[in-house]
Parts: sequence; structure tokens; C-alpha cells
Amino acid sequence: MPKITYIDTDDTERTVEAEVGATVMETAVNNDVPGILATCGGSCSCATCHVYVDEEWFERLGPLSLEELDMLDTAHDLEPNSRLSCQILVTEEIDGLVVRTPPRQI
Repeated sequence: MPKITYIDTDDTERTVEAEVGATVMETAVNNDVPGILATCGGSCSCATCHVYVDEEWFERLGPLSLEELDMLDTAHDLEPNSRLSCQILVTEEIDGLVVRTPPRQI
């Protein structure tokens, strides 16, 4: 199983096993990772699953969809490496992914 490391605003790291086919958001919610609210449940309509993808991983995740780009415009504290975790699919290739949660989601 791929592992994903979530780092919160206090620099607390949580590394969890992720199920292939799930999303990074679903994995966070299922493992009680703080800082990812996921209000819309993963339908790309709220931006409360906003994360900062570690720079070494950002390009490896592929391009953002237009829908994700539009929704990111509503996120707080946007950075060049911002993504919506509901739009990142867990695959074996992302084993070791590192994401940080932003200071606020809403």
C-alpha cells in the first residue's frame, strides 16, 4: 500500500497507508488527519481539502483540471504548489507523497 505523509501547521507529521483508487482527501478523512475538512465529500465544489504538495511531487501528479483550477481560486492562502486533495488519486506511483495542510480552510 502506498504511504502518504500529511504535515499540519504545527509541523506534526502523520504517515498513513493509502488504498489504491482512493483519493488523498479520502485517505486523510479515513485516518482522522486534522486540517482537511472535506466539506463537499470530494466533489470538487468547496476547496476545504486544499493542501500544499511537496515540490518534488507537484509535477509528478500531472496537470490540474480546469474544474480544480477554478475551485482553487476560492481557497485561502493559495501557493504555487496548491492542490485539492480530492483530485489526487492514490496510485502506487505516489508512494511517499508529502502534503502540508494550510493554516485555514474556510
